[in-house]
Amino acid sequence: MNICVFLSAADLPERYTRPAREFAELLGKGGHTLVWGGSDKGLMKVVADGVEQSGGKLLGVSVEFLAASARPVSAGSGEMIITADLAERKAQLLARADAVVIMVGGTGTLDEATEILELKKHGMHTKPVVLLNTAGFYDGLREQFQRMEDEGFLPIPLTELVLFAEEPVGALAHLEESAGVQ
Repeated sequence: MNICVFLSAADLPERYTRPAREFAELLGKGGHTLVWGGSDKGLMKVVADGVEQSGGKLLGVSVEFLAASARPVSAGSGEMIITADLAERKAQLLARADAVVIMVGGTGTLDEATEILELKKHGMHTKPVVLLNTAGFYDGLREQFQRMEDEGFLPIPLTELVLFAEEPVGALAHLEESAGVQ
Protein backbone atom coordinates (compact mmCIF):
# COMPACT_ATOMS: atom_id res chain seq x y z
CA MET A 1 0.00 0.00 0.00
CA ASN A 2 1.21 3.53 -0.77
CA ILE A 3 0.82 5.60 2.39
CA CYS A 4 1.14 9.36 2.15
CA VAL A 5 2.51 10.96 5.29
CA PHE A 6 2.23 14.71 5.82
CA LEU A 7 4.67 15.94 8.47
CA SER A 8 7.25 18.52 9.42
CA ALA A 9 10.76 18.87 8.06
CA ALA A 10 11.80 20.51 11.36
CA ASP A 11 14.21 18.95 13.84
CA LEU A 12 11.99 17.95 16.74
CA PRO A 13 12.42 16.46 20.21
CA GLU A 14 12.26 12.74 20.99
CA ARG A 15 8.59 12.88 22.07
CA TYR A 16 7.81 13.46 18.36
CA THR A 17 10.63 11.55 16.65
CA ARG A 18 10.17 8.29 18.60
CA PRO A 19 6.56 7.66 17.48
CA ALA A 20 7.39 8.82 13.94
CA ARG A 21 10.28 6.36 13.78
CA GLU A 22 8.04 3.61 15.18
CA PHE A 23 5.40 4.27 12.52
CA ALA A 24 8.09 4.30 9.80
CA GLU A 25 9.46 0.94 10.92
CA LEU A 26 5.95 -0.57 10.95
CA LEU A 27 5.34 0.81 7.48
CA GLY A 28 8.61 -0.56 6.12
CA LYS A 29 8.26 -3.99 7.76
CA GLY A 30 4.74 -4.18 6.35
CA GLY A 31 6.15 -3.80 2.84
CA HIS A 32 4.43 -0.45 2.29
CA THR A 33 5.67 2.54 0.32
CA LEU A 34 6.10 5.92 1.97
CA VAL A 35 4.74 8.75 -0.15
CA TRP A 36 6.02 11.99 1.39
CA GLY A 37 7.18 15.53 0.73
CA GLY A 38 10.64 14.30 -0.20
CA SER A 39 12.72 16.29 2.26
CA ASP A 40 15.88 14.85 3.77
CA LYS A 41 15.62 17.04 6.86
CA GLY A 42 14.06 16.84 10.29
CA LEU A 43 11.10 14.58 10.94
CA MET A 44 10.74 13.85 7.22
CA LYS A 45 14.25 12.38 7.23
CA VAL A 46 13.52 10.36 10.38
CA VAL A 47 10.51 8.75 8.72
CA ALA A 48 12.17 8.17 5.34
CA ASP A 49 15.21 6.60 7.05
CA GLY A 50 12.98 4.35 9.16
CA VAL A 51 10.94 3.14 6.19
CA GLU A 52 13.98 2.49 4.02
CA GLN A 53 15.95 0.74 6.78
CA SER A 54 12.93 -1.49 7.50
CA GLY A 55 12.55 -2.66 3.91
CA GLY A 56 9.93 -0.24 2.61
CA LYS A 57 10.06 1.85 -0.55
CA LEU A 58 10.14 5.63 -0.89
CA LEU A 59 8.21 7.88 -3.24
CA GLY A 60 9.10 11.52 -2.65
CA VAL A 61 7.29 14.48 -4.13
CA SER A 62 9.25 17.67 -3.65
CA VAL A 63 8.80 21.12 -5.15
CA GLU A 64 11.24 23.18 -7.21
CA PHE A 65 12.00 25.77 -4.52
CA LEU A 66 12.80 22.97 -2.02
CA ALA A 67 14.62 20.66 -4.43
CA ALA A 68 17.98 21.37 -2.80
CA SER A 69 16.77 19.65 0.38
CA ALA A 70 15.18 16.69 -1.42
CA ARG A 71 16.40 13.26 -0.38
CA PRO A 72 18.62 11.49 -2.88
CA VAL A 73 16.98 8.14 -3.61
CA SER A 74 18.44 5.10 -5.27
CA ALA A 75 16.69 3.25 -8.06
CA GLY A 76 16.32 0.19 -5.86
CA SER A 77 14.62 1.90 -2.96
CA GLY A 78 12.72 4.83 -4.32
CA GLU A 79 11.75 7.60 -6.64
CA MET A 80 11.72 11.41 -6.39
CA ILE A 81 9.36 13.68 -8.31
CA ILE A 82 9.88 17.45 -8.44
CA THR A 83 6.78 19.58 -8.99
CA ALA A 84 6.48 23.22 -10.03
CA ASP A 85 4.53 24.40 -6.97
CA LEU A 86 2.90 23.36 -3.71
CA ALA A 87 -0.55 22.84 -5.25
CA GLU A 88 0.86 20.37 -7.79
CA ARG A 89 2.84 18.68 -5.01
CA LYS A 90 -0.29 18.11 -2.90
CA ALA A 91 -2.18 16.80 -5.93
CA GLN A 92 0.64 14.36 -6.75
CA LEU A 93 0.93 13.18 -3.15
CA LEU A 94 -2.78 12.39 -2.96
CA ALA A 95 -2.93 10.85 -6.44
CA ARG A 96 -0.10 8.42 -5.64
CA ALA A 97 -1.41 7.40 -2.21
CA ASP A 98 -3.86 4.73 -1.09
CA ALA A 99 -4.15 6.26 2.39
CA VAL A 100 -3.03 9.36 4.29
CA VAL A 101 -1.43 9.86 7.71
CA ILE A 102 -0.99 13.32 9.16
CA MET A 103 1.80 13.59 11.72
CA VAL A 104 2.95 16.60 13.71
CA GLY A 105 3.79 19.70 11.72
CA GLY A 106 3.38 23.40 11.22
CA THR A 107 1.33 25.50 8.84
CA GLY A 108 2.31 23.47 5.78
CA THR A 109 1.14 20.24 7.39
CA LEU A 110 -2.06 21.90 8.57
CA ASP A 111 -2.70 23.19 5.04
CA GLU A 112 -2.19 19.70 3.61
CA ALA A 113 -4.42 18.13 6.26
CA THR A 114 -7.31 20.51 5.76
CA GLU A 115 -7.16 20.25 1.96
CA ILE A 116 -7.17 16.44 2.08
CA LEU A 117 -10.12 16.47 4.49
CA GLU A 118 -12.02 19.04 2.41
CA LEU A 119 -11.56 16.92 -0.70
CA LYS A 120 -12.77 13.84 1.19
CA LYS A 121 -15.76 15.75 2.59
CA HIS A 122 -16.83 16.56 -0.97
CA GLY A 123 -16.32 12.99 -2.22
CA MET A 124 -13.25 13.80 -4.29
CA HIS A 125 -11.48 10.83 -2.71
CA THR A 126 -12.41 8.01 -0.34
CA LYS A 127 -8.96 7.21 1.02
CA PRO A 128 -8.67 6.61 4.74
CA VAL A 129 -7.15 9.54 6.65
CA VAL A 130 -5.53 9.24 10.08
CA LEU A 131 -4.31 12.06 12.30
CA LEU A 132 -1.52 10.61 14.45
CA ASN A 133 -2.06 12.56 17.65
CA THR A 134 1.47 12.24 19.04
CA ALA A 135 1.82 13.66 22.56
CA GLY A 136 -1.66 15.18 22.27
CA PHE A 137 -0.45 17.48 19.48
CA TYR A 138 -3.84 17.50 17.73
CA ASP A 139 -6.10 17.60 20.81
CA GLY A 140 -7.17 21.17 20.00
CA LEU A 141 -7.87 20.30 16.37
CA ARG A 142 -9.93 17.29 17.43
CA GLU A 143 -11.94 19.55 19.72
CA GLN A 144 -12.49 22.03 16.86
CA PHE A 145 -13.56 19.29 14.45
CA GLN A 146 -15.96 17.91 17.06
CA ARG A 147 -17.47 21.39 17.45
CA MET A 148 -17.83 21.64 13.67
CA GLU A 149 -19.70 18.34 13.64
CA ASP A 150 -21.85 19.20 16.67
CA GLU A 151 -22.87 22.56 15.21
CA GLY A 152 -23.68 21.22 11.73
CA PHE A 153 -20.65 22.33 9.74
CA LEU A 154 -19.71 18.82 8.57
CA PRO A 155 -22.06 17.09 6.11
CA ILE A 156 -20.62 13.69 7.05
CA PRO A 157 -19.80 12.25 10.48
CA LEU A 158 -16.35 13.12 11.75
CA THR A 159 -15.62 9.39 12.16
CA GLU A 160 -16.07 8.95 8.39
CA LEU A 161 -13.79 11.87 7.65
CA VAL A 162 -10.76 11.11 9.83
CA LEU A 163 -9.54 8.79 12.57
CA PHE A 164 -7.53 10.27 15.43
CA ALA A 165 -4.97 7.66 16.50
CA GLU A 166 -2.91 7.98 19.66
CA GLU A 167 -0.28 5.38 18.72
CA PRO A 168 1.50 4.40 15.47
CA VAL A 169 0.37 0.77 15.63
CA GLY A 170 -3.29 1.82 15.77
CA ALA A 171 -2.83 4.21 12.87
CA LEU A 172 -1.33 1.56 10.59
CA ALA A 173 -3.80 -1.11 11.72
CA HIS A 174 -6.70 1.18 10.73
CA LEU A 175 -5.19 1.85 7.30
CA GLU A 176 -4.52 -1.83 6.64
CA GLU A 177 -8.00 -2.79 7.77
CA SER A 178 -9.53 -0.08 5.57
CA ALA A 179 -7.57 -1.39 2.59
CA GLY A 180 -8.27 -5.07 3.33
CA VAL A 181 -4.58 -5.79 3.99
CA GLN A 182 -3.97 -8.63 6.42
